[in-house]
Amino acid sequence: MSTTPTSTTSELDPTQLLGATIGVTSHRRSDELIATFTRRGADVVHAPTMRIVPITEDADLLTATRAAIADPPDVLVVTTAIGLRGWLSAAEAHGLDEALVTALAGTRVLARGPKARGAVRAAGLSEAWTAASEQTAEAVEHLLAQGVAGRSVLVQLHGAHTQGALDELEPLRAAGADLRTVSVYRWEPPDDPGAVDGLVDALAARSLDAVTFTSAPGAVALLEAADRRGRLPEVLAAMGDGSPGGAVVCCAVGDVTAAPLRELGVEPLVPERWRLGALMRCLSAHLGAHPRARVVTPAGELVVRARGAVLDGRLLELAPGALAVLAHLAVDPGRVASRTELLRALPAATDGHAVEVAVARLRSSLTAQAPSGGALVRTVVKRGYALDVA
Repeated sequence: MSTTPTSTTSELDPTQLLGATIGVTSHRRSDELIATFTRRGADVVHAPTMRIVPITEDADLLTATRAAIADPPDVLVVTTAIGLRGWLSAAEAHGLDEALVTALAGTRVLARGPKARGAVRAAGLSEAWTAASEQTAEAVEHLLAQGVAGRSVLVQLHGAHTQGALDELEPLRAAGADLRTVSVYRWEPPDDPGAVDGLVDALAARSLDAVTFTSAPGAVALLEAADRRGRLPEVLAAMGDGSPGGAVVCCAVGDVTAAPLRELGVEPLVPERWRLGALMRCLSAHLGAHPRARVVTPAGELVVRARGAVLDGRLLELAPGALAVLAHLAVDPGRVASRTELLRALPAATDGHAVEVAVARLRSSLTAQAPSGGALVRTVVKRGYALDVA
């Protein structure tokens, strides 16, 4: 089931995500994601887990194109808009684009979703059917119900000839179809594996407010990277744990992208419309309404994020230890937290002195950056510390 945010926020609000840190795993159109989140006040950690490589000069693609022209299929399944556009672009490079469109004019065209349908129409073709779920499996079921024995079916794959993609089409072959495939781009390992490792570590440490996924292969690549580093259980717990002050919001562009995450028990936030713009609006609204903590204090509203805090609309500059103390106190405002309890919340701390140092630095930073901020952290004699609330 798709999940939608419970509130909406102005598109132009530059403070909506102030203090938030968002991981972006996509390669294609990542600039658009990053610009949108940063305009709303967030910091972005960009670590493409895969990269899309067009294969317009690939010999196999050229052979498949010529075969489609010489022997047009009875059915063409278009799975992605970028795939169809890329195929026509590759055909144009060899002077075959007009011949390809002409050959496919008599073919029954199935589109995997609205974007694929739009590309079909833009190419001068007409679709006979569109999958409501935007999933290849629905197109396969539709064809099986219609009967495919003795018919030629050409499927434009939405990636390389992965075993998973081919397995999904195997029922067509088993039902007697003459099955052919064409790949217009392929997924390759990332240019910067170190950035992916860093993202894995940040997820495991829960030092991100959210992470976004725009493709199933990209989600799988992140999970595989976490497994290689021995941190998959921590990453899954971070994305799937709904406890206060703990979860990293996992957001997927649609159900196809969400599938590898759901298989491992993670239920991501999914926009109602499976589009990049909808993902950005959905996640922004959700994070705007659901920070790690939100507390009304005598010095103004305090909003706590994974790597930052905002007091009375002002982003605070806090050392990691000071932020850890503030975040722990803000989760249950007004309650007294013992030194032992705060010690466990401090990264790499070994003794009670570290708590006193962190509290002192927190008070100093609050005093310097916010009116009345220094008095927000109260000392409760022989018990510990508490956050002053309005």
